[in-house]
Amino acid sequence: MGNELAGKVAVVTGGASGLGSAMVERFVAEGARVVVGDIDAEKGRALADRCGAAALFQATDAGDPGQLTRLVARTVQEFDGLHIMVNNAGISGKMHRSILDDDFADFQRVMSVNVLGVLAGTRLAARYMAGHGGGSIINLSSVGGVQAGGGVMTYRASKAAVIHFTKSAAIELAQYDVRVNCIAPGNIPTDLLAKASSTMSPEKAERMTRAMRDAMNRDRPLPREGTPADVAEAAVYFAGDRSRYLTGTVLAVDGGTTAGKPLLRRNTGAASGSS
Repeated sequence: MGNELAGKVAVVTGGASGLGSAMVERFVAEGARVVVGDIDAEKGRALADRCGAAALFQATDAGDPGQLTRLVARTVQEFDGLHIMVNNAGISGKMHRSILDDDFADFQRVMSVNVLGVLAGTRLAARYMAGHGGGSIINLSSVGGVQAGGGVMTYRASKAAVIHFTKSAAIELAQYDVRVNCIAPGNIPTDLLAKASSTMSPEKAERMTRAMRDAMNRDRPLPREGTPADVAEAAVYFAGDRSRYLTGTVLAVDGGTTAGKPLLRRNTGAASGSS
């Protein structure tokens, strides 16, 4: 930990828990002042209190552009600037047995948070940054938006949209020195799976979650499981000056999952190969 973000002001949507709270805490540790936007007021206020004077909480539904407008406005008012915007808020939607059983009842809500929230958050931050020397916008996608697979189809579609939008916005905003990059986490334990299976019985939800975690572990080349801190590390990189020549980049923080299937595990710890 150091002062990589000293003097910078950041917003993190969905910042009260999971990946969001890890990013908030890491940003503060690196010297930034952060406004946490989230619908969970209890967790959001508790996080801001833990971070002290360097953090504030603003109740925000990322699916509502009006609330995002107030979030950005308060940030500029309270901390006199905005250098980093992290559009992290996201929801999974409900898990169904297959697409044949999906009624798409939660389509509008998933898209409003996962896609409209990213579009509106990017636009609002860029409007300020364009007139104040530029900045860094970081959008959170998922390996589910990079790699095709079954289940939670609306979620997968929303996260793929985030990637394409990020690249498009990066092209348009580059002239203002506003960088737009994307992080695609994968195989990192959060409560997203639990929320997706909330309509199931506790026993069935636990079996499904365990089975999905086991499958993720088998598909990941790196032998260790990722953590929210790994995503926070990537966010600090995109937020700081080390990445000042990077824009339109999609960084998969997934232990190599999107690179390809793992080889058989070796007990010797030695690597082998041929050219």
